[in-house]
Amino acid sequence: MTSRYVLSIDQGTTSTRAMVFDRNGRLAGMGQREHRQIFPRPGWVEHDAAQIWANTRRVIPQALADLGISVADVAAVGVASQRETFVLWERDSGRPVCPAIVWQDTRSQLIVDRLLDDPGADFFRSRAGIPPAAYFTAPRLSWLMETHPDLRVRALRGELLMGTMETWLIWNLTGGPDGGVHVTDVTNASRTLLMNLKTLDWDPDLLEFFDVPEAILPRIVPSSKVVGTAVGGLAGVPVAAAVGDQQGALFGQTCFDAGEVKCTYGTGAFLLMNTGADIVTSTHGMLPTVAYQLADGSKAYALEGSIAVAGGLVQWVRDGLGLIESAPQIETLARTVDDSGGCVVVPAFTGLFSPYWSSSARGVISGLTSFVTAGHLARAVLESCAWQTNDVVEAMAADAGVPLKSLRVDGGMTSNHLLMQLVADVLDVSVVRPTSSETVSLGAAYLAGLAVGYWPDVHVLRRNWHRAGQWDPQLRSELREQQRAAWRAAIVRTLDVRG
Repeated sequence: MTSRYVLSIDQGTTSTRAMVFDRNGRLAGMGQREHRQIFPRPGWVEHDAAQIWANTRRVIPQALADLGISVADVAAVGVASQRETFVLWERDSGRPVCPAIVWQDTRSQLIVDRLLDDPGADFFRSRAGIPPAAYFTAPRLSWLMETHPDLRVRALRGELLMGTMETWLIWNLTGGPDGGVHVTDVTNASRTLLMNLKTLDWDPDLLEFFDVPEAILPRIVPSSKVVGTAVGGLAGVPVAAAVGDQQGALFGQTCFDAGEVKCTYGTGAFLLMNTGADIVTSTHGMLPTVAYQLADGSKAYALEGSIAVAGGLVQWVRDGLGLIESAPQIETLARTVDDSGGCVVVPAFTGLFSPYWSSSARGVISGLTSFVTAGHLARAVLESCAWQTNDVVEAMAADAGVPLKSLRVDGGMTSNHLLMQLVADVLDVSVVRPTSSETVSLGAAYLAGLAVGYWPDVHVLRRNWHRAGQWDPQLRSELREQQRAAWRAAIVRTLDVRG
């Protein structure tokens, strides 16, 4: 094979990036463009799918030019995406007929409340493995069809296609209206509330319940598999992987064995534990999901804990409060004090995800006194990320019956060394960061490379993983318990929005 690199596209919540990786898993070139965050009403979050596709077409040549290579040097392309965000578009024109409705959106909460009462969460868990929540695709798709019955009519006539963002990009990459491939992978499909977690197919009962025409849905494929050939700027390159961003990070962290755990700190934060071939049923607010499936059919499942607001809280401090001019300044400001001064921040901007799953919860800042300064507030923001991580880790350990031994971390927030130390202190285990913090993109690249033989097997990928940083716990146990009590009290206030 003469191609020297693998390209991955990471279509995230705030931006789209193209990244080029070499055979050692090293990032060699990158292009990135942000897209608009649209908030038409409280609790509504939308993206412009056409803008995202236009940005994708721009970042691919940027990444190649950054390294000084041509398309001929690319062995394959893989696509990682923001999972539950979806869009509907016209089959013949490729024009989106609605904004992309984002995973953070809560407009479908009334539908979710009805589902929890009738037929109840167990109906959905027995099939999809997950309970109904506004977080997942199906309730928002149901809302869209109920609110715009003309779209349902067009869907039934076969005029529309539906997909999460990797589906949208792959369809366009492979030709769009002129023969584009309409597929999704098992990891993204597992987040729609429409796929049977055991069979890895669309579930007829769920489709009937949500009244979703199967004709608009993409074909479900393994995460690592050649599904088509790119046209346009990547003409001739095999499209060989699709994966949800968090599962991509698990794969990029080479967490191939049951019990291995990673946490990605981005706009939100997401912990995944590989549970091997077994689906672990959660009784503590975790989500069983598909970790990945390879071209030979072999698969792994995972337990996931989802935190809605992590880096998004830092963005709020920057954009909403104006206390900092750039996100990295949060660490500088937080280091001006030794603790949070008794201040606790719970960022339930649109409710709380794992392990509480309360859409009615609202954010709380507790412990405010005249002693609290901007530095204390900044430190409380970082401590909030750490304690949210701890809530998920404790619930995950209870479900899996395996205590956490160490935590592999990645994502943009891992450049904040104070945050990483706070996470180690709160969890009372070592926190380890690899040399590549871009593990979502790396995971998509690994899956694509495996599909075309660029890498022979996962054992080679393990040898690419190298530790770049490690933080060991330093907090005294009595202080940890004091902080835990303050955090628990703030959570109670958050959940009891009536005060």
